[in-house]
Amino acid sequence: MSGAQGKAAEIAKAVAIVAEVDRSRIETRHSQGWISQVTDSAEEAVKLAQAALEAGESTSIAYHGNIVDLLEYVNEHQVHVHLLSDQTSCHNVYDGGYCPVGISFEERTRLLAEDKETFHRLVDETLARHYAVIKDLTAKGTYFFDYGNAFMKSVYDSGIKEISKNGLDDKDGFIWPSYVEDIMGPMLFDYGYGPFRWVCLSGKHEDLIATDHAAMEAIDPTRRYQDRDNYNWIRDAEKNQLVVGTQARILYQDCMGRVNIALKFNELIRQGKIGPVMIGRDHHDVSGTDAPFRETSNIKDGSNVTCDMAVQCYAGNAARGMSLVALHNGGGTGIGKAINGGFGLVLDGSHRIDEIIKSAIAWDTMGGVARRNWARNNHAIETAIEYNRLHAGTDHITIPYLADEDLVKDAVQKLF
Repeated sequence: MSGAQGKAAEIAKAVAIVAEVDRSRIETRHSQGWISQVTDSAEEAVKLAQAALEAGESTSIAYHGNIVDLLEYVNEHQVHVHLLSDQTSCHNVYDGGYCPVGISFEERTRLLAEDKETFHRLVDETLARHYAVIKDLTAKGTYFFDYGNAFMKSVYDSGIKEISKNGLDDKDGFIWPSYVEDIMGPMLFDYGYGPFRWVCLSGKHEDLIATDHAAMEAIDPTRRYQDRDNYNWIRDAEKNQLVVGTQARILYQDCMGRVNIALKFNELIRQGKIGPVMIGRDHHDVSGTDAPFRETSNIKDGSNVTCDMAVQCYAGNAARGMSLVALHNGGGTGIGKAINGGFGLVLDGSHRIDEIIKSAIAWDTMGGVARRNWARNNHAIETAIEYNRLHAGTDHITIPYLADEDLVKDAVQKLF
């Protein structure tokens, strides 16, 4: 487990149970304040969750055990789960990223070193049970989404072909949506919103607070509901105690927001009010990654299986002056399943950096919006048209021709 799930649930005023087989991970997150309660019992985890729901309180509960045991308990006892996902490292399913049910974490580690054949068999058996219980829960009204960590792909690869959406292969995805298909794509990526990051290189917490306030000043919370959410997020970041080491933040922003915030930071550095700042983003973003089971899963024009977007993003970032540019494989979905182009830009207060911010961030963000626009994602088309209006004379994104499908079919029938 990371700290994010439990903390996010409490910020969102929800109740979450997070399963984790490695007790040391739970102890770390609990000591850091990222999880509120800990139990070794599925029964107790459910009781704690139900008590919080009845009291109208939010909480996060770490269940030390296997997610399959937890889900089978929930299913057997008719406990309704509103939202269900999985963030197991299934992109590395046979090398320790997924722990078979019925054995301890220590036994899992021993088998990995001494008996990979048995471990492989136990993983496949667990994937089958995991798939079966999710099928039962979704039939009862649970909304399940694949985080994009190759869980459903691993189920498919283990031999359970019925998880395939088209019944033939994995090229059209699976019976449950990637959360990029259902949530991230249409609500965020199509508009250009993604995880913009920065690190205060001075290491001073007061610099981080100053950047929080600068980011708030650069966001218009009345512009879109996404901006309101992100404004509230950065407003409450200090209260939610999100920092455990490096003085850093992540804030979802679109192209305009990223440019405005970066320019504001660079101005503060130029004025001597804060030290240098390095900006970047997650690979799980609008433009930086081609991954057919996650980042590009709602790009429906057939190009979701290519890697041209990440490569062009990388090349443009290099040409436009980013400090650090990377092109690499993997990144949460597994080697061979994703190509990622990343960047870092050191803000030093210079006017030269102002120009790089304006040029490179627009390239880095709007390349993905352009791709989604060409795939005829409605919100991406709207965003591209608006971008063209605001940048007339300097930048332009080609807008797709939208054909009437019935007219096309009629024309083809008449000819053939």
